[in-house]
Amino acid sequence: MLEFFFDCSSPWTYLAFVNIQPMANELGVEITWKPFLVGGVFNTVNKTMYETRANPVPAKQAYTAKDMQDWARLAGIKIKMPPTVFPVNAVKSMRGCIWVQQRHPDKFLAFATAVFEAYWGDDQDISQDAVLTKVCERVGIDPQAFLAGIGEQGIKDQLKANTDDAISRGAFGSPTIYLDKTDMYFGNDRLPLVHHKLMQKLSVA
Repeated sequence: MLEFFFDCSSPWTYLAFVNIQPMANELGVEITWKPFLVGGVFNTVNKTMYETRANPVPAKQAYTAKDMQDWARLAGIKIKMPPTVFPVNAVKSMRGCIWVQQRHPDKFLAFATAVFEAYWGDDQDISQDAVLTKVCERVGIDPQAFLAGIGEQGIKDQLKANTDDAISRGAFGSPTIYLDKTDMYFGNDRLPLVHHKLMQKLSVA
């Protein structure tokens, strides 16, 4: 089992979201997508993230920006730090991922991709209904049904359940990837390790 816990508010998650798909296709492995709230994870087990953001190390910050662009070029995507809204409140978009996953599973990847692109490529505030409406229209989802759906208690509960599940299994950020429930990997740059472990498992099988 390959599980991918993700929050669209993270640029490194965007990279991993894009990069893990061809890897899984190559190996014939299905990805179980788990939208969650990384803010909920930070608030519970990784509050030092806020201190790091408030007091960055200049040299590390400069390198991280360069590193991100290197990865983005390799993945063939556009990532720029949003100049107007960062960090963004991703609650509605992550509830939206769950709603689309349940109601329109064939459009889930397109929807999540469009959310990532809107925020990280086009500096659109994905906490706003107007932006999510455009995302829905782009992928062929009824915006009114979507906006009503993300307010349903069952959708809210599932997002919280996914977040609590990740925390209980050791997650501290996004993306968090699990093989067979307990073998955890964190971040886009761990995908070669995931690939190696999957190859081992498939060769044994």
